[in-house]
Amino acid sequence: MPFIMLTVLIDMVSIGLIVPVLPLFVGTFTTSPTEQALWFGAVAFSFGIANFFASPVLGALSDRHGRRPVLLLGFTGLALSFIVTGLATALWMLIAVRLFSGAMQSNAAVANAYVADITPPQQRARRFGLLGAMFGLGFILGPAAGGLLGAVDLRLPFFVAGTLAVANGLYGWFVLPESLPPERRRAFEWRRANPFSALIALTRLHGVGPLVVVVALAALAQFTLHTTWVLYTYFKFGWGPAQTGASLFVVGLMSAFVQGVLLKHLLRRFTPQRLAAVGLAGSALTYLGFGLASEGWMLYAVIVVGTLIGGGAQASLTSLISNAADAHNQGRTMGSMASVNSLAAVLAPTIAAPLLGLVSHRPPGDPWIGLPFYFCALLQAVGATLAITHFRRQRASARAAAA
Repeated sequence: MPFIMLTVLIDMVSIGLIVPVLPLFVGTFTTSPTEQALWFGAVAFSFGIANFFASPVLGALSDRHGRRPVLLLGFTGLALSFIVTGLATALWMLIAVRLFSGAMQSNAAVANAYVADITPPQQRARRFGLLGAMFGLGFILGPAAGGLLGAVDLRLPFFVAGTLAVANGLYGWFVLPESLPPERRRAFEWRRANPFSALIALTRLHGVGPLVVVVALAALAQFTLHTTWVLYTYFKFGWGPAQTGASLFVVGLMSAFVQGVLLKHLLRRFTPQRLAAVGLAGSALTYLGFGLASEGWMLYAVIVVGTLIGGGAQASLTSLISNAADAHNQGRTMGSMASVNSLAAVLAPTIAAPLLGLVSHRPPGDPWIGLPFYFCALLQAVGATLAITHFRRQRASARAAAA
């Protein structure tokens, strides 16, 4: 577990470095806020669409060849994409390199499959929480450093991120052990790697069903936030890379605390189902708070309270879906989960960028600038309703079977 945790930490620091600066870097090739929002949406869309088709393939390849080589492939793709992005001189270059990066990168899905390989089902929620804490810690270090570096030069974070990705590849090559023994591997089949058939198979896992829709809605809300956060804070509060990096630092700090420290205590008292339901409902209120905030400092209060309430939902949902899959299909299952996220990453820019573009002309502080977050709150409310209904039906079926 420590090996994969360190791998994910370095991976997320490198990705986090570019978060505060990528939308602003896109803006150097545009002439208006509306154009900036729309072109950033196109850049984000290109990554998501490539990742949607590639994630099940990479997940199935990890079931066949092991997790380690697929992770190494992802590190290589990240390093190349960061460095080429830093050298980009036109928007088409940004879009092309994000397409390449999306096709090569499925590190989060393979890392989840890695954890499932080495963890008994009853401990997976806790272990996925630890992995989530590494994501959070990466977002403590990465965006904060990216904001500072971006204040010096908008291209500098991309070169630093590329260097870290190379370092992670070297760590994976020389240190990271393989988690999937040969006897638990299965042959690669293209029909199983098709993203649409993989999603259908995911919905057919016992006891999962509606949770796939819940995960999709939550992912769409999350990627809408990712797509709009930097420009939203810029339009509404006039924030630059340093202030955006500081806010993401707090997000990462709270995420690392909740998933790395608090979650293990919560799991002793509550089931993953209860944590998922409460977390989804709390997230709906969190997004609403983001949109309604009239001062920049209010965002920090919403981040702290919202993460305390909703920070355990993702790890709980991942553990419920992972436990429904057998040991031979963890890579494919986690790859399918990544496809759900990628599909959300495809849809989010096409929705979020126009929503933000509609209100980008409004004066700073106007509550309508929070329109994308009101949309996120609606998505999370629907997801919470579906999850609660599903868990109640499961309990009723269990009681009926026992009777």
